[in-house]
Amino acid sequence: MKYRVTHATEFIYDARVGLCYNLARVVPRELPHQQVLATSLQIEPLPHDHYQGTDYFGNRTDYFSIQQPHDRLVVTAVSDVAVGQVESSLFAQGADPAWETIREQLRSDRSAEVIESFQFTLDSPMVSVDELLAEYARGSFPPGRPLDQAVNDLVGRIYTEFKYAPEFSTIATPLKEVLEHRRGVCQDFAHLAIGCLRAQGLAARYVSGYIETDPPVGKERLVGADASHAWFSVFQPGAGWLDFDPTNNQRPADRHITVAWGRDYADVTPLKGVAFGSGEHDLRVAVDVRRID
Repeated sequence: MKYRVTHATEFIYDARVGLCYNLARVVPRELPHQQVLATSLQIEPLPHDHYQGTDYFGNRTDYFSIQQPHDRLVVTAVSDVAVGQVESSLFAQGADPAWETIREQLRSDRSAEVIESFQFTLDSPMVSVDELLAEYARGSFPPGRPLDQAVNDLVGRIYTEFKYAPEFSTIATPLKEVLEHRRGVCQDFAHLAIGCLRAQGLAARYVSGYIETDPPVGKERLVGADASHAWFSVFQPGAGWLDFDPTNNQRPADRHITVAWGRDYADVTPLKGVAFGSGEHDLRVAVDVRRID
């Protein structure tokens, strides 16, 4: 599938800002199943400087600064992306090991890929393992269960037991509250699954991106009505990372577009920065994912 993804972020300040520094992660990654055909990043006002790079996790970053007074900042990323089917049989390569076997491999294996993945077993700024997460995870991780089956069961439980409620949570809502009230959004469900997996000693990372959505039956598709999406990946030594989407109870395929990954949302924030000025601001975000083939 080929898509054109438009991600527009607008800050409207109630007092003029004299200087700001920003870091954006809004351009999709290059992956074996995903190719970025074209991309552009428009910034208004024009930045004083703009540098492209990659962060610690290999995500594309765009650093820019605006060094003249302004009362509005608009960042619009437009990317054409070709997405193929994701390999869905990673866990079928040879034996289907129990999740405890995978946990022991993560602790004892000294290969480069396992050492690199070990950081994703640890607490991160927005995902701290506690007994509540461990207790919830145990329902999906009985002794001897294959990792693939255990993760699928966890994803299914989150999908059926939690309500998608955009009005409930914010970026700062603790996982404890999400678990208590059984409500949240894709970011919360990804963090919840990651916390459960790490509570079992497994490696899990946060994935940000987009998903192609369909309009309600009988309704026109509205430009800009889509949104950023989030899911997670779990690691198996010798097989690699496999994605799961707990919000939709599915494994991401050619309708999911990967932008960035990290330990949690704090590592992949689409746009963050520092503005020197006074007053408050309004934030408006519009995302459009449109098939172009």
